[in-house]
Amino acid sequence: MAKIVLASGSPRRQELLERMGITDFDIRVPQTDETYPAGLNPRQTVEYISREKATAAAALCTSEEILIAADTMVFLDDIRLGKPTDESDALRMLTALQGRSHTVCTGVTVRQGDRILTESEATTVTFRPATESELLSYIHTGEPMDKAGAYGVQSLGALLVQGIHGDFYNVMGLPLLRLSRMLGQFGVTFFD
Repeated sequence: MAKIVLASGSPRRQELLERMGITDFDIRVPQTDETYPAGLNPRQTVEYISREKATAAAALCTSEEILIAADTMVFLDDIRLGKPTDESDALRMLTALQGRSHTVCTGVTVRQGDRILTESEATTVTFRPATESELLSYIHTGEPMDKAGAYGVQSLGALLVQGIHGDFYNVMGLPLLRLSRMLGQFGVTFFD
């Protein structure tokens, strides 16, 4: 099997690859500008950025290596919620999310040489109603500060989530079923 390269420094994405049984992979993080053209819908946005990341990372890889690049964004009413800039920004985001449903989209690009495959996954996450005191306590843990939408579903942020419709792992940063099917098209198998 060809060497797999993850174009992400995210510990969550590294953990998710390992959960898939991929333990021998390199990490090569390209410098990319995460801007995107106006007018794209949420799935088109994350697909665009994942392709840009894959293009930048390809310069760090051989043509035989299989490269995985991804971009995850949180959208509330089609408005992007990025990583909070400070605690008040985190409170603004979490207040907007509480008691409502939002969409987490991840674009994934798998590339080997000139062969490129890009897809995306969308998962609906519903937050329970929460008090400002609960949200502030969560913010003070520091967990929300490096996460899109100001929460981490795999940790304390799970206590704010009432339900998830779709791929749970997508909310963490990599849609594992979709990625496994994409990798299958590059000769990577998991159950043989």
